[in-house]
Amino acid sequence: MNIGTVIIGDEILSGKRRDQHLARLIEMLAARGLALAWARYVGDDRARISETLAQAFASGDLVFSFGGIGATPDDHTRQAAADALGVPLSLHPDARDLILARIREMAAEQGEPYEPDRPDNARRLNMGVFPAGAAIIPNPYNKIPGFSVGHVHFVPGFPVMAWPMVESVLDGRYAHLHQDVALRERSVLVFGSMESTLTPLMEEIETRFAPVKVFSLPSVDHPLHGRHIELGVKGRGEIVDAAFEALRAGAVAHGARLGDEMVR
Repeated sequence: MNIGTVIIGDEILSGKRRDQHLARLIEMLAARGLALAWARYVGDDRARISETLAQAFASGDLVFSFGGIGATPDDHTRQAAADALGVPLSLHPDARDLILARIREMAAEQGEPYEPDRPDNARRLNMGVFPAGAAIIPNPYNKIPGFSVGHVHFVPGFPVMAWPMVESVLDGRYAHLHQDVALRERSVLVFGSMESTLTPLMEEIETRFAPVKVFSLPSVDHPLHGRHIELGVKGRGEIVDAAFEALRAGAVAHGARLGDEMVR
């Protein structure tokens, strides 16, 4: 099952805030023997978000969407998800109960009466308005839930809320996907050769050692190594080592000079 992510917010695209979700999601997946297949960044444009989410729903992939599920005018994710699915929005009863519980807690903390019908509290209930058929994702930080539709899961943009919610989804619904054998990489620095020269070798290695993948990362002005290619393989289990040794031998046979090896 491929895993993807959609990260939403003008503040990310403008540089006002640095995205933290991509790197953290990669870490959370790696800790479970999983890997990210794709990522999309989208600004706060409802039509564009809807288009992106329609692709996510249609893909059948496991997708985590970060941001835009609040109730302010620049939050469009809930509405865009409903648009993409062609379903109406409705107040989820479990979300309603959780939000009202949070309103009660806030009133007690501030020494105020519990007034769920007060206009500002009524607006808070909008954060529980999800596409019809959605399931909630509990939020251990402040009770305001996210939601899931199929394999697409929507969490807030705040890391302190989003990351525990993602982990709960991974360790609950998708525990069967966890891998005991971690994804590994082995690579070597290659000098004096070109990617075009090494391409037939890379294709051969992928064919011989499937499902191992081969990668090449060229550099033209590295401050320490100068012009070189980081040539390597990634996969699971002992087959990675066999593929790497064949790749090394093939590069030498093509006249390349090998430098440092890297293991991840």
